[in-house]
Amino acid sequence: MIRFLTFTLLFVAAISVPYILLSEKEAVDTDLPTHRIDRRDIVISVTEQGTLESANNTEIKCRVRGDNTITFVIESGTLVSEGDVLVQLDTLAIEEEISERTKFFHQAEATVARSRATLENAKIAIEEYIEGSFPAQKASLQQGLAAAEAQLLNSQNQLKYARMMAQGNYQSELMVEQREFNEMKESNSVALLQTQIEVLEKYTKQEQLARLNGELEAAKATLEADLERSLADKKRLDRALEELQLCTIRAERSGLVIYPNGEQWEDVPEIEQGATVKKDQTLLLMPDLRQMQVKVGIHESVMDRMTKGSPAEVTLNKTTYDGEVSYVASVAQPAGWWTGNVVKYDSIVQLPELEGLRPGMSAEVEIIFAKYFEELVIPFNACVQFEDSFACWVKQGEQITRRAIELGDGDEMFNIVVNGLQPGDEVILEPLSYVAEAQAEVAKINANSDTSKFGYEDL
Repeated sequence: MIRFLTFTLLFVAAISVPYILLSEKEAVDTDLPTHRIDRRDIVISVTEQGTLESANNTEIKCRVRGDNTITFVIESGTLVSEGDVLVQLDTLAIEEEISERTKFFHQAEATVARSRATLENAKIAIEEYIEGSFPAQKASLQQGLAAAEAQLLNSQNQLKYARMMAQGNYQSELMVEQREFNEMKESNSVALLQTQIEVLEKYTKQEQLARLNGELEAAKATLEADLERSLADKKRLDRALEELQLCTIRAERSGLVIYPNGEQWEDVPEIEQGATVKKDQTLLLMPDLRQMQVKVGIHESVMDRMTKGSPAEVTLNKTTYDGEVSYVASVAQPAGWWTGNVVKYDSIVQLPELEGLRPGMSAEVEIIFAKYFEELVIPFNACVQFEDSFACWVKQGEQITRRAIELGDGDEMFNIVVNGLQPGDEVILEPLSYVAEAQAEVAKINANSDTSKFGYEDL
């Protein structure tokens, strides 16, 4: 506790020395830099540099797949008519692809023809079996069964006669046994044929139909696959033929043609003869010169005041035009060494329809947040902020008096005085450099802040 008290006393003694010195300075030095409070107009704005561009660009893109070499490109800034050739791409690779795709397509068509024939044969095989082979096999077995049944009946009659003759001792028992064997053999023949007919109807027919239907389905699937391959080859051929036409890019309308540039295309290779371009790469732009705008980056410190519809003044070639903010980005562009690590938000200022404007022109844009007329103002370097309040020091004769003030809006140099000052008041500029009381108050605030940080308020 003693160490803490000792430190506090030393700290208070240290900050008390400037009070004495500054008080002595204030007592003798009354010739201080001052400013007389008056009324004036004040404009709250931010000024940034931007580039003129069209609000409605027709993008001319490469529609050919893969890497493509430019063999001809029209000069940037050329006025063209509808149908004029703008870009010509090399066609050698596409012509070779067309030759290959034509060969593959014809081969696929031949395969489809064979698959169709196989499918038709499979359909005919089913009809032929149901209406031809199966009835013929069944009829043949039924015919054999009828003959076997006739033979069985004959054998049964012979056996019956032999048994009757054997009872009268007209035939021997051996003959009866022979007739019994013949009757049993014919009976087995009838049973075998009946079984064969049953198997034919219940199993063989179903087995054959299952096999034939399977071959039919396989033929259908093969045909569908061959048709898909043929269709794919046809599409590839048609696409190659279409891309051959797309290698010649023509103007869809009359107008000015320029090369893409700026942040949006900073990673895109230069558009020139011999350059390699890819599909969907923007090759040229046809700006609508009736709808021009300026794109600017706004510092994050003033983004809370940026609103759509804010008025702006755009200076182009020493001529100033009225504009209006039409877009304010909600997400900042990434900051890096190329931007000086400054965070900025993209904004767009719309211009009215004007003659003689060209994309790429440099522009100075002043976006106006507010305008005040005949307001009482004070220089910002005459004010000292103490937490949530402001103060200035007013010189009245040989006296310097602290004055609490309430400030309103302001620009880079002046703030509007809401309360605390009157026109004609003479305020001290840079009071922290010349006024002991100002220096003492700031030192006291800093001392309290430091002791709070180290926990001295609990002593």
